[in-house]
Amino acid sequence: MFNLRVYGILMNDQKQVLVSDEFIRGNYYTKFPGGGLEFGEGTRDCLKREFLEEMNLKVEIGDHIYTTDYFQMSAFNPKFQIISIYYFARAIENITTPLRTKPFDFDENQLMIYEEKKEIETFRFIDWDFFSSESVTLPIDKIVADLIKEKY
Repeated sequence: MFNLRVYGILMNDQKQVLVSDEFIRGNYYTKFPGGGLEFGEGTRDCLKREFLEEMNLKVEIGDHIYTTDYFQMSAFNPKFQIISIYYFARAIENITTPLRTKPFDFDENQLMIYEEKKEIETFRFIDWDFFSSESVTLPIDKIVADLIKEKY
């Protein structure tokens, strides 16, 4: 079985990269914004929806960066193979979602929601000079981080 994921690399004018810090099922992850493709939608539409759902942010989807080209088992369900597709994304409006400066800086309301949903998410920018594959948790994200640093 396959799990198709779509992620966006969003950089601001200060050459910082947006990441999502998440606490899911008892584990901490830093990853790129995005999520699962739903039946009936294209990959670019999926990414637009994910930014809107997660950050209430309208984005324009740019160039394709990478699609998983090797076997990657899901960290959450070993019956699934993960296929991830990455695009550049550009905000077409101001970001109004609170941005953090420290990793996993969840507020009290988010911690209360965790008890119900079993996941929390917050966002922050990482300065280009400090951004690397070490900045993200997931194996495919690490490959993409290296590609971005190498090419841009």
